[in-house]
Amino acid sequence: MKIAITGATGFVGTRLVNSLRDEDHQFIIFTRNINRAQTIFPASTFPNLEIVPYIATESGEWQEKISGCDAVVNLAGEPIAERWSPEHKKAILESRQLGTRKIIEAISKAKDKPSVLINPSAIGYYGTSETKTFDENSPPGDDFLAEVCQAWESEAQEVRKANVRLVILRVGIVLGKGGALAKMIPPFKLFAGGPIGSGRQWFSWIHIDDLVELIKESLKRSGIVGTFNATAPNPVRMKELCEALGETMNRPSWLPVPDFALEVLLGEGSKVVLEGQQVLPKETLELGFQYQYSTIKSALTNIVPNV
Repeated sequence: MKIAITGATGFVGTRLVNSLRDEDHQFIIFTRNINRAQTIFPASTFPNLEIVPYIATESGEWQEKISGCDAVVNLAGEPIAERWSPEHKKAILESRQLGTRKIIEAISKAKDKPSVLINPSAIGYYGTSETKTFDENSPPGDDFLAEVCQAWESEAQEVRKANVRLVILRVGIVLGKGGALAKMIPPFKLFAGGPIGSGRQWFSWIHIDDLVELIKESLKRSGIVGTFNATAPNPVRMKELCEALGETMNRPSWLPVPDFALEVLLGEGSKVVLEGQQVLPKETLELGFQYQYSTIKSALTNIVPNV
């Protein structure tokens, strides 16, 4: 396949390209940081990869590269786990809503259109709750991230007018050598790890290898259409996560991080971690998708020794 990817230099995108590298695909990487992309994907290792400069929220010559591609994977988006100033909230929304709009614009104009668009969203779609359980058929929430996800997904749905198969993956917290775990592990190494906030909030997660496999199956299986939760089938509460992390690292999990400390660091953005949501991958399981890491213990046992 010839696959166009945005966000390829990120945590998930890098793992995806490396996983697909040995399958004789061609890649077009859209990036705003050419030097970073060339470092991550050197030509000597990735001879079938083309790096194209672009600005996600702007039309440009890059859009012409979509024509002739078999698939598009749109992973671009400003990071969530930062302080939400008004400027950053605007960037979070525009990078997803307007960024997706520009991808759809390119697909619509393409003479030789791709057959599929993989457009991740996030479990923030459902809002937060300590008591509710959400699956793909649950209604959206009404907070900032829920509104972002609704706008994001609404833009992606426009690709159906071009008769292109659409797969939306509502991604949970991705666990791997980087991301959320990279921020949690150092305190545990110093014997100062523990749950964040009350510890009762739900943590809906997915191992990065399972997410990559789900994206790959979505690329290859023409029968996969619609919206799917990219989360493991066994979400845990924050306290359970930290206990499992401490056990895996042979460290105690006794020093809770108080709410106010995270609020000072992240402001409004802290609610993602402090409130959480229990999300189940009902439709994903009905696809017959086989998780390699279905429990938090199996995921951490795989990741932590390699960090």
